[in-house]
Formats: sequence, structure tokens, C-alpha cells
Amino acid sequence: MAQTPPLCCNECKDGVEQPFPFSMAFQPIVDVNTGKVFAYEALVRGEGGESAGSILGQVTKANRYAFDQSCRVKAISLAAQLGLANTGAQLSINFMPGAVYSPAACIQLTLATAREVGFPCDQIIFEITEAEEVVDRAHIRRIVEDYRARGFKVALDDFGAGYCGLNLLADFPADIIKLDMDLTRNLTQRPSALAIVKLMVELARTLGSQLIAEGIETVDEYNALRRCGIHLMQGYLFAKPAFEALPRFTLPNVRLEAIGVGEDNRISTPVALDPLGSAAKTPDILFH
Repeated sequence: MAQTPPLCCNECKDGVEQPFPFSMAFQPIVDVNTGKVFAYEALVRGEGGESAGSILGQVTKANRYAFDQSCRVKAISLAAQLGLANTGAQLSINFMPGAVYSPAACIQLTLATAREVGFPCDQIIFEITEAEEVVDRAHIRRIVEDYRARGFKVALDDFGAGYCGLNLLADFPADIIKLDMDLTRNLTQRPSALAIVKLMVELARTLGSQLIAEGIETVDEYNALRRCGIHLMQGYLFAKPAFEALPRFTLPNVRLEAIGVGEDNRISTPVALDPLGSAAKTPDILFH
């Protein structure tokens, strides 16, 4: 079946008007081996910190393009204001493939914003998020190829949930694969899920992709994932999203030798760290 050619839109170059008020929160993705932030994911929020659901519920087919473009501008601009690039971490931005008509055209506002605020493009990750089945796979392939050619990294978000599975990964080799929280939840009590995670570690290694475990909330989950060989993690165990701020995070102070041999993994006092991985002086304000 012949594919309809993607539309071109002058708004990509000339800018778009934000369809409704919103802002961003940032949540760290922590490299537990180095004790530093690998990336901060920009998460949409209301102007007063209202939930993502209250904002995403306002997105329609008519305003989806303007919303997607505005999210990129807001995330990059806020990240620059907060000095995110100076931490050495990446900025991870969610985008909707269905809101990209022509990859080369629709990326222009992103590039212009990054130049204007001085944010390095090679520190930007684009997370593919799609709640509906991917119909035009050739179009998404063009997006991925264009973004990677420009120096951006591309991640598959919520892998293992909805339509983001092996078929999508087979067509779109990703720089980063983010394991959905439903897969990583309570791993020690779910042998089948644990086996799948172990296989994903090997698959990611074969594909040359980095693996991130999402939704980590307990020390048991943390320990199980480390035993599997995963060292990039995101979740409330480390830090909750901080509204218009880069939060400090906690790193469980678990004896590493115990993780490798299955001994006692009891946690001692968590180590509180700032975005640069330095010890924080005020652990009582870690969560915002």
C-alpha cells in the first residue's frame, strides 16, 4: 500500500503558539555505578505543578503538533535555565511520532531553541512514546534516522507495555531501551519477569543499546536489577520529579559485594547526592 507523504509545515521553522499553559518537572535517571545522573527526564506538569494527566487530557488531534513542539521548547529552555548541561547529564524529552509530519522540517524549532539558549544537541535524548499502534513504521524509521544523524540519541520508552515491544524494537534499533515499570516491579517475587529482564540485558548488549529500568521504588528491586547487570535506573527510590528544578537524589548504601553473591542486602543509611554526584548536606529536602 502506498504511504501518504508526510506534510510539511512552516510552523516548524516559524514557531508555534503554546496551545495551553503548562510547565515541566525533572526526574533523574541515575547511573548507580558512578553515583551520578545519566539524564534528567522532562515530565509535563501544570503551571502550578498539577499532574501530567491533567495536561495530557487537554491534548487533541487538532493541537497535538503545537503541544509536541511546545514541550520541546519548554524542556530545553528550562533545562538551560537550570544549568542542566553543566552537570554533564543528558536531557530526555518525550515526543509523539504522530505529531512529526516531516522529520527534517519539524526538528527546526528544536534546533533553533537549542542554539538560542546554548544547549548542546548531543546532550538531548528523544523518547518515543506512543499510546496507539504504530501504523506507518517507515515514517517512524525516517524520524529515528534523521534524529540520530543530527547527533540526538533515541530511546524506546515504556518497553514491554502497550505497543512498545519486540516488533517495534526490531524495526527501530534504539540507542536506549527503557524497561516499563510494570516489568521491573517486585522482581524478586516474579521469577518470569526476572527471567525476561535478564534476557533483555543480553539483548540490549547484542544490539549495542543502553538499558534503563523505570519505576524503581524499593531496595529489593534495586538489588535484583543490579544482579541482572542494569546500572541505569529511574524511580522514587532515588528521587521524585521536581517541579522546574533538578532534584537531589538518594543512592542506597548497599554493600556491593553482597549484591554479587546473594548475601544479606540490608540497606544502611542512604547516601544523599546532588546532581553532580557530590554528597548533599541536607537529605531532608531530597524529595520535592
